[in-house]
Amino acid sequence: MTTDATKTDTTTASGVSAGTSTTTATDTTTAAGVAADTGTAADTGTAVGTGVGVGVGEPGRERLRRWRLVLGGEAADGTGCALSGRDAAMDGTLAALYGKGDRPQSGRERSAGLGASAPSVARWLGDIRTYFPSSVVQVMQRDAIDRLGLASLLLEPEMLEAVEADVHLVGTLLSLNKAMPETTKETARAVVRKVVADLEKRLATRTRATLTGALDRSARVNRPRHHDIDWNRTIAANLKHYVPEYRTVVPERLVGYGRASQSVKKEVVLCIDQSGSMAASVVYASVFGAVLASMRSIDTRLVVFDTAVVDLTDQLDDPVDVLFGTQLGGGTDINRALAYCQSQITRPAETVVVLISDLYEGGIRDEMLKRVAAMKAAGVQFVALLALSDEGAPAYDREHAAALAALGAPAFACTPDLFPEVMAAAIEKRPVPVPDTV
Repeated sequence: MTTDATKTDTTTASGVSAGTSTTTATDTTTAAGVAADTGTAADTGTAVGTGVGVGVGEPGRERLRRWRLVLGGEAADGTGCALSGRDAAMDGTLAALYGKGDRPQSGRERSAGLGASAPSVARWLGDIRTYFPSSVVQVMQRDAIDRLGLASLLLEPEMLEAVEADVHLVGTLLSLNKAMPETTKETARAVVRKVVADLEKRLATRTRATLTGALDRSARVNRPRHHDIDWNRTIAANLKHYVPEYRTVVPERLVGYGRASQSVKKEVVLCIDQSGSMAASVVYASVFGAVLASMRSIDTRLVVFDTAVVDLTDQLDDPVDVLFGTQLGGGTDINRALAYCQSQITRPAETVVVLISDLYEGGIRDEMLKRVAAMKAAGVQFVALLALSDEGAPAYDREHAAALAALGAPAFACTPDLFPEVMAAAIEKRPVPVPDTV
């Protein structure tokens, strides 16, 4: 362990995983690593034992301090490093959440726990916001809900006011919606509204700009004004008129951008799986749905489903209402949802259907695929997103994803930042930008 500590300049999750037998969650090391990076041994009251073979200098003490915060101070950690002051307080907040692993502990146990006491949890929430940056606070809150079963405490208004709001917290609140007392609902809506407002601020401007450009380009004209000429397409259309002696192309036919009028040019149907695993996707899709609905040239419909289908289009002016109209959890019937969406399509050649689902189908698989094939044959642009979130590669039904790809509808996970580009490509009827990871 001494060798590892000497060689390691910074504490990372992967480095710790390789150098210790501790079985606590990866997020533990992430939080501890960030905590360890917030000060130095000199100004936090760290005491270094004399039995560890690391250089006496400040870099050696700092590395020990970081390892100590990550490993938790049990007898097996090997650092011989004691904490005091601010570092000891940081260690206490980590111990309350990650103190009891899957292995027996001996010596000075890193234990505590938050129990089911709302006051103690509220104090802990205040402590982690004191010692850790916002991104780590969100990770620790999420772990507290998952590891210690604290979701029920979110039904108390005082708790909701203390937490750091993010997309994952919104997903948890939506899953508790039906059990939420009336005294808590207004506080919950305020928390959700704050997150939604932040997302809209981040995503709306770029989405509108990208899709407005796509709508303009989708309406080509053959007698454009000079500033409306699409030079790439014009050159491609006139390559046969290349004049070698002048080394140029003589454009006999101009291809230009149209300008999207205020009338509806495209129809978009967002079909969203509201099973429990899709919580973050539901949040992002609702925000994007509201942004699309605000564009006059796009007629947007938003449909959520589990084993039943609910059309929330009339609530798109307020994504918070959309979110509280969902009911996370339950089964999945993609075929029924697509049947409803198919029945709402009036202009197939001008329609984009976006299915957001992990594709675990509880309905009739063959019928689902037949509906997708029928929509594409009619001219519908069909996009399948396994997730719409920043959470990385999701779990999904690979057989169904491969079947959709065979129909010309590749299924892939999409980040919120990529979504405007995906929609722009679908509107222009060009290949969607599928990430390389697919």
